Amino acid sequence: MDFTLVQKDKQSKARAGIMTTDHGEIQTPIFMPVGTVASVKGVHQRELKDEINPDIILGNTYHLYLRPSTGILEEAGGLHKFMGWDRNILTDSGGYQVYSLSGNRKIKEEGVKFKSHIDGSHHVFTPENVMEIQRTIGADIIMAFDECTPYPCDYQYAKRSMHLTHRWLDRCINHLEKLPFNYGYSQSFFPIVQGSTYKDLRKQSAEYIASVGAEGNAIGGLSVGEPAEEMYEMTEIVCDILPEDKPRYLMGVGTPINILENIALGIDMFDCVMPTRNARNGMLFTAHGTINIKNKKWENDFSPIDEMGITFVDTEYSKAYLRHLFAANEYLGKQIATIHNLGFYLWLTRTARERILAGDFYEWKNKMVQQMDKRL
Repeated sequence: MDFTLVQKDKQSKARAGIMTTDHGEIQTPIFMPVGTVASVKGVHQRELKDEINPDIILGNTYHLYLRPSTGILEEAGGLHKFMGWDRNILTDSGGYQVYSLSGNRKIKEEGVKFKSHIDGSHHVFTPENVMEIQRTIGADIIMAFDECTPYPCDYQYAKRSMHLTHRWLDRCINHLEKLPFNYGYSQSFFPIVQGSTYKDLRKQSAEYIASVGAEGNAIGGLSVGEPAEEMYEMTEIVCDILPEDKPRYLMGVGTPINILENIALGIDMFDCVMPTRNARNGMLFTAHGTINIKNKKWENDFSPIDEMGITFVDTEYSKAYLRHLFAANEYLGKQIATIHNLGFYLWLTRTARERILAGDFYEWKNKMVQQMDKRL
């Protein structure tokens, strides 16, 4: 993977760049729609390509390992062919899913024993077999196996967890060197900074991850319940240490405001289930704030979903029509809302890039943060 830093903002730490993999270019900053189980929930691949049009999407190692299984994916020729997606894919390592299974897993030095959420069967993830699984899945960017700490988190636990993540990282790297690429194209490997919300741990972890010299770097363990200001503080500490000439990925973040503030701190890549999950519940993101489309106030509002005229679906649906679909429990309502929200997130990061290149990102970011910070 190549990464070219095209331009830096003069009033913030925001950057515009281009990542190039064997599946094409990724213009940064970028939001990656989450396709957990080889599908971006509620969206056909046609709409994903033609209307939302992301350079890269995300898949999930834990879920794909359990279902359809690595055997099926290998037989299909990898995840790209299995799901009919010819652009970039990133897979996370399953570390966050292990964190979320707190009642059904045991973490030890060797790895993690856990019970499947599907059928209760027992499995083990180690740094070594997670690298093998991600080779078989065949994503363009693969992640190190890490432990994600909860919030709040005891300092000593966070410290032990961070060192465990570093030891697991060393094992990931050692094992990857023995594994050939499966499908005729290369994969890039990103390690993950941990350390909870403790400045000294984040600094120590960022220095360790930077020393590895990977093709890109990720920041994990944030957006797990901590206040936004603590997230920004940790992000700034880490971005000041991670190498400038490598892409930086903030995992699992976040709201549109979170994304803009973290772009201003030097982050290049984001993913989050929020746009799709909230869409299915009737929550829409717009340039002027969030809308709960189920509210009666939209019943006879025939204006477009976004007052700026930003639309991402093939027809400019009104608020009244979309509210009707939700009231009638029509699947089309959730689909339209999902396409809108994903389109809005991609519009936001692409416009941020345009503003960085134009030299007025910081003023635009401050205006947008104020504008979006309200319920309509």
